[in-house]
Amino acid sequence: MLQEVIIGLERNKKISLAAKFAMLTATILWGCSFMIMKDTVNTLPPHMLLGIRFTFAALLLWALFFKKFKGLNLKYIWESLLTGAFMFFAYCAQTLGITTTTPGKNACLTAVYCIIVPFLFWVVNKKRPDLYNVSAAVICIVGIGFVSLEAGFVIGTGDLLTLLGGFFYAVHIVAIAKLGKDKDPIVYTVFQFVAAAILSWLVWLCFEVKATDFSVLASGDMLFNLAYLVVGATAAGMLLQNIGQKYSDPSSASIILSLESVFGVAFSVLFYGEELTVKLVIGFALIFIAVIVSETKLGFLHRDKLCANKQ
Repeated sequence: MLQEVIIGLERNKKISLAAKFAMLTATILWGCSFMIMKDTVNTLPPHMLLGIRFTFAALLLWALFFKKFKGLNLKYIWESLLTGAFMFFAYCAQTLGITTTTPGKNACLTAVYCIIVPFLFWVVNKKRPDLYNVSAAVICIVGIGFVSLEAGFVIGTGDLLTLLGGFFYAVHIVAIAKLGKDKDPIVYTVFQFVAAAILSWLVWLCFEVKATDFSVLASGDMLFNLAYLVVGATAAGMLLQNIGQKYSDPSSASIILSLESVFGVAFSVLFYGEELTVKLVIGFALIFIAVIVSETKLGFLHRDKLCANKQ
């Protein structure tokens, strides 16, 4: 009996470790995607990029999990598509933002959604943000100032659009919490991709199609970038996140997933050539600290104290 318990505990530890590794892999994939997105939108219209990204990601996941798409009703589909519309606005603002800002800034400023979510839940569920949420918001605002404010206290267009994208990411998370409770996460995600793809193609047809150079799609570098964004950053990243969060505790998951912005900055500095000034480093650090405070409420510190007391 004791041997079975020990084997069970060891198995759970292995599962937990694998789950954390899955989430860490997802954050690395997402962190690298900012640099690749920046490189791609230099030659491809932003909404064409999004259209390709969401269309093929939806097709890929549907092909892998098509058996799950049975017995769906109109309400299920409509709510999934509505959530996908919010996701589109988030990606749209973020992608437009990266055209006139650096990948590192885009990654770090996008992370403000973690701080915004508790305040949106206050509006929706009447649940007040706690002291950790308020403190994180103050720290984050100061960090944004260090990262984005230019001479004359002006925020660049790219940074402003990125912050708007962060806001819509927060709206998207709240929509998932309200509408996604009774839905299969794979099916729910695929319909979100479908909605985002449709809206992306519509915007492209209305505003970008005439300026599109289709010949760039024949480039080997472009095909690699698109494949990475579709398979790695969208389909695989989402699957790894879902698997990781299912078998990991919320505190660990929050810390690991918040590393997306750290990897985004790191890859931008190492491979894109983004220059880190003291002002930027302070701003990035403050935003990251704000995310950790808001997401974990410093629970990992309390847990360490409890372990010390037990010993």
